[in-house]
Amino acid sequence: MDEPSSITSMTEQDRQISEIIAEERSRLHNFIRRRVPDPSDAEDIVQEVFYELVEANRLLMPIEHVTGWLFRVARNRITDLFRKKKPETFSDAAVEDEDGELLQLEDLLPSPDAGPEAIYVRNVLLEELELAVEELPEEQREVLVAHELEGRSFKEMAAESGVSVNTLLSRKRYAVLHLRERLQSIYDEFTKA
Repeated sequence: MDEPSSITSMTEQDRQISEIIAEERSRLHNFIRRRVPDPSDAEDIVQEVFYELVEANRLLMPIEHVTGWLFRVARNRITDLFRKKKPETFSDAAVEDEDGELLQLEDLLPSPDAGPEAIYVRNVLLEELELAVEELPEEQREVLVAHELEGRSFKEMAAESGVSVNTLLSRKRYAVLHLRERLQSIYDEFTKA
């Protein structure tokens, strides 16, 4: 007798989960998409969140506020994604010179073939630059990396994040000012030598 009632309750639970997914999918996807630039990564996170909902339901874990739970799980998965991704290093970055020619950061640093002193200077500069970028507040760092290393436009970033172009420009400006100030002493040290 116990068997049919458990099947009925499982069917009812499946229906409830289907309703939750139908109601929350669009909102959850938009929430994730504003924070994750790659559409396929965003879709993977949506799938992971709903998979966790199904698993929690299967394990009969009580979830009081489903919407809040879904968004909390989504935030955790977004954090996990960014922890897994290897940050782009500055030695891989490219910048444009005055003529519009694309130069790798490599081209702006002393050549490793120029001897031990050049290798030392090069490594110090790269390490200090990476440390200086890590010191930036997250919002400034994100804008600087997205614009300078990933080559994304302010308009594109504004559309994805919902933050105005002027705010993004301001964040980058403060990031550049910090980097200039932070790296000035190293520059002075090497130009005096």
